[in-house]
Amino acid sequence: NCTCCPFATRFEVSRSTESIESSAWKKTPMSRPEFTAPPQIFYNDVEARKYTHSSRVVEIQERLTERAVELLNIPDDGVPRLLLDVGCGSGLSGERLTSLGHEWIGTDISMNMLEVAQEREVLGGVVQYDMGHGCPFRPGVFDGCISISAIQWLCNADNSLHRPRRRLASFFNHLYRCLKRGSKAVLQFYPDNAEQVEMITTSALRVGFSGGLVVDYPNSTRAKKYFLVLAAGSESSATEFSASTHICGLVGDELLNKPGINIVGRKKARKNLSPSRKISCVSHSRSKRHPDNKGRAWIEKKKSQAQLKGKETARNSKYTGRKRKDRI
Repeated sequence: NCTCCPFATRFEVSRSTESIESSAWKKTPMSRPEFTAPPQIFYNDVEARKYTHSSRVVEIQERLTERAVELLNIPDDGVPRLLLDVGCGSGLSGERLTSLGHEWIGTDISMNMLEVAQEREVLGGVVQYDMGHGCPFRPGVFDGCISISAIQWLCNADNSLHRPRRRLASFFNHLYRCLKRGSKAVLQFYPDNAEQVEMITTSALRVGFSGGLVVDYPNSTRAKKYFLVLAAGSESSATEFSASTHICGLVGDELLNKPGINIVGRKKARKNLSPSRKISCVSHSRSKRHPDNKGRAWIEKKKSQAQLKGKETARNSKYTGRKRKDRI
């Protein structure tokens, strides 16, 4: 354990899942790792060392880390930043962060990966923790966050207790809390389908992040890379980022109109309204023409949102949204 880690409280990670027999998870050739076994089982001692000593993997990790730091848009003022590396593994991405002049703390669920990182004497702190449980740090600690090829693991249920949407919500909620306001998080991942992209992006925006998806080499099958770029702050910071940062050869409106790339944000709630303005808003929302702004369209919208969360809803009929007659 790293004594300099800014933890809110002491914690212990249950390793009961490591008692699962690895033989129960059969590895199939050319299959995605997350479909083969849970990460703490897939990355055993042999797989962790093979992954770390692969020159091709090292090159890819360095290149993706450089791209993630570029998308963080950190000011070039020579001041080192404290960055969080989610799914740090054996510290390949962390080493590149160190060479770029930044300090970092990494989390990973695989103890074998972290042991290899300690053997390699990486300069960052490493902590064993399941990102599906959140981030075990105090609020407002980190200047930024990167993650390389990790968050797609949260889209899979490794046991009956895992709920992908809940784990994603917990992860993004704690990540938003431990980042400084105005800082950014860049999460590179390999989605299996469009549903996973939507689920991950929606989970991030619901907790308060603004930003969107950046796709490098969108017309290439093998070279295509997905980066979820998020801002933990006001909507203006995300707008400035999308308008001024050069991404995939596109700037501003061209980026927004590019197929497969979507930059979205959450609108801030209206504050500091004058008393007359507040009265007019209330009177409009409760008028006879707009009774609480609820109707058939509102009900159908709420049902579709519940269905996306996996909840069961009543089917629509001609009576949906119809006002009941007053009782005598």
